[in-house]
Amino acid sequence: MSKDLKINPYGFREYDARWLYEKDINGEGIINLGKGLGSQIKIHTQKNNPRIIVGHDYRSYSEEIKTALKKGLISTGCYVEDVGLSLSPMVYFAQFNLDADAVAMVTASHNENGWTGVKMGIKKGLTHAPEEMKELKDITLNEKFSKGKGTEKKIENFQQVYKQDLIKKNKIKKKIKAVVACGNGTAGIFAPDILRGIGCEVVELDCNLDWTFPKYNPNPEDLEMLHAIAKAVKDNKADIGFGFDGDGDRVGVIDDKGNEIFSDKIGLLIARNLSKNHKNSKFIVDVKSTGLYSKDKVLLENNCETIYWKTGHSHIKRKVNTEKALAGFEKSGHFFFNHPLGYGYDDGINSAIHVCHLLDGQNKTMNEIINELPNTYQTPTMAPFCKDEEKYLVVDELVKRVEKIKNDKTKIDDQVITEILTVNGVRFSFEDGSWGLIRASSNKPSLVVVTESPTSDDRKKKIFNFIDNLLKETGKIGEYDQKI
Repeated sequence: MSKDLKINPYGFREYDARWLYEKDINGEGIINLGKGLGSQIKIHTQKNNPRIIVGHDYRSYSEEIKTALKKGLISTGCYVEDVGLSLSPMVYFAQFNLDADAVAMVTASHNENGWTGVKMGIKKGLTHAPEEMKELKDITLNEKFSKGKGTEKKIENFQQVYKQDLIKKNKIKKKIKAVVACGNGTAGIFAPDILRGIGCEVVELDCNLDWTFPKYNPNPEDLEMLHAIAKAVKDNKADIGFGFDGDGDRVGVIDDKGNEIFSDKIGLLIARNLSKNHKNSKFIVDVKSTGLYSKDKVLLENNCETIYWKTGHSHIKRKVNTEKALAGFEKSGHFFFNHPLGYGYDDGINSAIHVCHLLDGQNKTMNEIINELPNTYQTPTMAPFCKDEEKYLVVDELVKRVEKIKNDKTKIDDQVITEILTVNGVRFSFEDGSWGLIRASSNKPSLVVVTESPTSDDRKKKIFNFIDNLLKETGKIGEYDQKI
């Protein structure tokens, strides 16, 4: 390994790669990442010159990183096809449309400025899972690189191909007035055009590209972004508000009254809507999602099954694929529409289109539609600091603690724990359908905490206090990013 090479091993996360640029990885490190990825693609495709689609998001340093990544890929023999400034779903779409062997999207999604990363995949519609990430880490850090003679070509005007693909099959009849907020991220040059194209009247909010993110990070789970959208919806008397993240694979939704609707509830509404025409379907949701899916009357009437699975776009995408589910919904706003509705990957704009179809199909406001769901009291996603090298061990200990509390029938707010799910951290449920979740974040040094109660706001808070005390007792937890 050359002395001026910098590549922090912790950047290889569960299902994508994220680093602070220059601090944790430098240009040489990115070239090696390209060599590692190229070598890995060759192993999996058994081709000397696999074709790989590459794109980048609108950060000041993303193009520079893409150039270094391409250099590494080409040195292994890859034929690079560069689609330019992109959203992650545009790169995923390009793999299908251009029938390529793999994808690499340079993005740190909604992470703060300074972060960079790569979302990559080989099998169409899927991104790297932990096994592939582990293999990539091994190839890259141990420099097990293959050599070859690659090439590079630019694919011109692919943005239009992607936009038209979404527009042509999704026209709506009703005039829906939508606030489209992009937090100055890359979605700004895509989302307004596409939603106008299907027939919406669009009110743009922070859609001009500005890599300094002058107002807030483009993250539809960020309360600051959601409050700005809510204000714009009320000021413009809009029917709906959409907020897109930095690389356009997630969406957040605000109803016509300016209320934020957590994405898992939107997912349930879309699932209900789809279940009418797609009876006996399966839906996949992540462990951070509302408990309403499992007992939903509309889904049960249409004989649909919901499976709770590991949080993370790569995990849900794969589960949708292996279960041949119709769709998957993640609390963070990643939605996945499988055949015949989509290619199985997450696309925030396609998700917003499905919400438009929901409004188009009935003579009700978004607020009226959401109020048809049983009310629940839910916390936002909260992330208390925990070191990368300690977080999984801390969670393992907490799983044991919660299992003991269940076995001892210890009551929390007069409720005993009736069910524990440990596919991803620990999700524990109570008799009345309330639940709490503790898991390790897959892309940051933190844990993730969510609680929900269909009974009362007070119970939601008491479950959070119970979790907070468990965390304090470990002595390994720092500040929360946000807290109820």
